[in-house]
Amino acid sequence: MTRPAMPAFAARPVVAVAVAVGLVLTALSGRYGFHRDELYFMVAGRRLSWGYVDQPPLTPLLARLSTSVFGDTVMGLRVLSTVSSVITIIVVALIAREFGSDRRGQVLAAVCAAVSGFVLGVGHLVSTATYDLLAWMLIGLFAVKLLRTRDGRWWLALGLTVGIALENKYLVVLPVGALLVALLIVGPREVLRSWWLLAGVALAGLAALPNVVWQFQHDWPQLTVAGGISEDDGTENRIMFIPLQILQLSPFLVPIWVAGFVRLWRTPWARSIALAYPLLCVVVLAVGGKSYYALPLLLVLVAAGSEPALGWIDRHRPLAVVGLVLTALTSALFTLPVLPASAVDFVIPVNKEQGEQIGWPSMAAAVATAWERIPADQRSSATIFAGNYGEAGALLRYGPAHGLPSAYSGHMSFADWGRPPDSNTGPVLLVEIERTPSFEANFTDCSQVGTIDNLVSNDEDGTALVLCSAPTEPWSTLWPKLRRYY
Repeated sequence: MTRPAMPAFAARPVVAVAVAVGLVLTALSGRYGFHRDELYFMVAGRRLSWGYVDQPPLTPLLARLSTSVFGDTVMGLRVLSTVSSVITIIVVALIAREFGSDRRGQVLAAVCAAVSGFVLGVGHLVSTATYDLLAWMLIGLFAVKLLRTRDGRWWLALGLTVGIALENKYLVVLPVGALLVALLIVGPREVLRSWWLLAGVALAGLAALPNVVWQFQHDWPQLTVAGGISEDDGTENRIMFIPLQILQLSPFLVPIWVAGFVRLWRTPWARSIALAYPLLCVVVLAVGGKSYYALPLLLVLVAAGSEPALGWIDRHRPLAVVGLVLTALTSALFTLPVLPASAVDFVIPVNKEQGEQIGWPSMAAAVATAWERIPADQRSSATIFAGNYGEAGALLRYGPAHGLPSAYSGHMSFADWGRPPDSNTGPVLLVEIERTPSFEANFTDCSQVGTIDNLVSNDEDGTALVLCSAPTEPWSTLWPKLRRYY
């Protein structure tokens, strides 16, 4: 089948848009502080492994690489995240080109990605979603190339990208599975009848094998983590799925991705890409997953909708400009550290991740004040036990400046990174987001000696500092009971 010639890639304006976003992210990257997940990734990066109980190894590895090259600071940590987002924007424009968009359509696709809340939000922070988004966009690009050209060799690029993405997060199986099902339903099925597909699957398996082996050797802890997340948040995730699909990308971009869906559905060779999005949404809703699990495919639809949107934009240019400016401003307001830290409570109901970057040094100072209540002659046998990996990471980061010993935690992979020695038979200082009698029953004579009073209403605000006289059992016996997977 003869395919129309591809438009030239609008490299200069597209790269200019992407670099402009990179400069904004860089300028703002150090304004608040580390996110709780970033504190965890940095500790994991110092304990490199082929896997962790809650994730594969790629994000901790990149966190270590970024801080090693660019400095052990908030800005240094986020350099590779910024670079990833810059590349993501360029890839969105390349996808638009695959759908036949000319220079203006490609630039519009890049601008839409650049001003979307999801791209800015994951670009500002280091998270598994940051690199997941880039992987999904590359998978989308290679899938479109495969369907447009019918050249089975693109299965190799798809397979390698999927395999590397699996070393970051297993969620990548969802869009790939949705696309395969969509191909079976609406075609073109001939791309599935290729030895290149088997070669791509083999390549993906080979790239993902190290973490799969690690998970097998450790009894698949990520399945336990995923089950706990679904059980804890599944109902709320289902209720908020549709509203957040609209809000997290931007309400102003809805007409563009709807136009993209319609355009793809009317294009026989691309119809499976359109169908993949609703199929993915059904799966995410069924398992109680988070709304952002399906957002990357919306960017593919935005890329497809950019060209048909140009006609409307030409007829309503002032309104379109106002819409894009409002999109950029609202996205920045809710995802980037543009507000004073004291005003972040305004955006936390929409994006709680903003608040999770504030207050960690003051939390460590409050823990140090509580620690001083322990008599000096008992501190050598005393223990600090943090309730979650954010607290533990923060205390490891900021605690030494206050003379605090290393904190321990049973949360996620912290449980594997060391427990208190059995010689620690003295007082235990617990850091608890919410006091839990069943948990405190593992210790004796517990009483609250302090409260974390954060500048913002994030998860740590109101956290209780509870001082107990001793553990009820040796730590070696107690430790398995304190492990938490979610």
